[in-house]
Amino acid sequence: MAADRVRQFAEAAGEPVVIAESARQLAVLARQAGWHDQALTLALNAAQAPELREAGTPGTALRGLLVQSAAYTAAWQGDATGLRELTAKAAAIASGLGGTHAEDHGGFNTATVQLHLVSAENSAGDPARALATAHAIDPAALPSAERRARLYTDMAHAHHKWGHRDACITSLLVADRCAPQETHARPAVRALVSGPPAAPRPTSAASLPA
Repeated sequence: MAADRVRQFAEAAGEPVVIAESARQLAVLARQAGWHDQALTLALNAAQAPELREAGTPGTALRGLLVQSAAYTAAWQGDATGLRELTAKAAAIASGLGGTHAEDHGGFNTATVQLHLVSAENSAGDPARALATAHAIDPAALPSAERRARLYTDMAHAHHKWGHRDACITSLLVADRCAPQETHARPAVRALVSGPPAAPRPTSAASLPA
């Protein structure tokens, strides 16, 4: 894999931040392949590397991204407790840094951590928590239009799970205004628009914010 070759070159050159980013990419690939245990191990081992802790602010930001990646993998495993514990650790790292960092890697701040939590709660099968988390995020705090679009597409996914088709479409329209190319390019978004609405959830869904 290309990411593995980059990691090998980075290790040879002694570049801890590059090593960490390569490990994060490998963890994502492992997760997408369904190798969840390996993905967790890759991300968490890289986050605990002493060299990364000594790499200043860039190293700390990458450590947060690695923990955040591990949280998302926990969500794919259906481990709601693990995903929230790891997200809390990533949030603490982001809070300690302040501001936005790792912009070359999509950005890392307290808002992006919560954005990933929205996706994670959706993946873990809890759209109510996903929507509650999403509504607590200030879109202006997200570092790019693409991240803001992701917020609204994730909200659309949560509304779809509840059977709230109108709210789902409204969220998708907002996402499209934020970053149309990003929104149109995602197969999952096209599936939301073209697929049948989910069956409505029990009446507790009515108390959710629109």
